[in-house]
Amino acid sequence: MDIRFTDCSVSFGERVALHPLTLALDERRIGIIGLNGSGKTTFARLINGLVKPTTGRVVVNGLDTRKDDKAVLAEAGFIFQNPQHQLIMPIVSDDIAFGLKNRGLPQHEIAARTEAALTRFGVTHLARRRVHELSGGETQLVAMASVVVTGPRILILDEPTNQLDLRNRRMVADTIDTLDEDTIVITHDLALVEGVERLLLFHEGRLLADGRPAETIRRYHEVAGC
Repeated sequence: MDIRFTDCSVSFGERVALHPLTLALDERRIGIIGLNGSGKTTFARLINGLVKPTTGRVVVNGLDTRKDDKAVLAEAGFIFQNPQHQLIMPIVSDDIAFGLKNRGLPQHEIAARTEAALTRFGVTHLARRRVHELSGGETQLVAMASVVVTGPRILILDEPTNQLDLRNRRMVADTIDTLDEDTIVITHDLALVEGVERLLLFHEGRLLADGRPAETIRRYHEVAGC
C-alpha cells in the first residue's frame, strides 16, 4: 500500500477529532490502537474517504480521497465495527453478490466470484443462510467476503473481534492472518496486532507512538494507566 497524509486534520464543528498529521504508510500489515475517542477510527476512515479531511489531503495508491472518492472506495474496503449493519441482503450469497451486481458484471462472473469468495472464507455452507441467523464470527467472515469480492487492494477492519467469544475470535484472527490484501486493523484486542509490521497509537486526536508493536503497546499501557 502507499498511503500519504499531508497536513491532514479533521474537525467536527468546534471539536478537533484529528490534529494536523503528515504521515506515509507503506507496510502490508498495520495496526491502530488507542483509547475510545482517541481519533483512531477517524484516521482509518480518512483512508477510504468515509471521512474527508478538514485541512490537508490524503492520497491512497495515487488516488486523492477528495477528488477520486469513488475510486478510493473501490481501492480500500472497510469492515465496520458492527458488520451486521453492512449486510444488506437477507441471504448470505445474495449479500456477497450485491456489490458485483451494482457494478453491472455479467451473471456468470457474479456467480463465479461469489462462489470463490464463499470458498475462500470458508462459508460455503452458509450460502443460503439468512444473515440474521449467523453467529458473530460468521457475520464477520461474511462481511469480509462481501467487501473482498469486489477486489479492493486494501482492507480496513474496525474492531473485527469485538464481542466475539474465544472460538470465534480465533477463527476471525486466523482469517485476517491469511488475507492477501494489505490490511489495517483498528482494535482494542492487543493480541491481534502483536504481529503487525507497524503499530500506530492515537491519543486525544494525536499520533502518540508509531513503530514496532512491542514498544507501541508499552506506550499504550502507560497512557491507559494499566
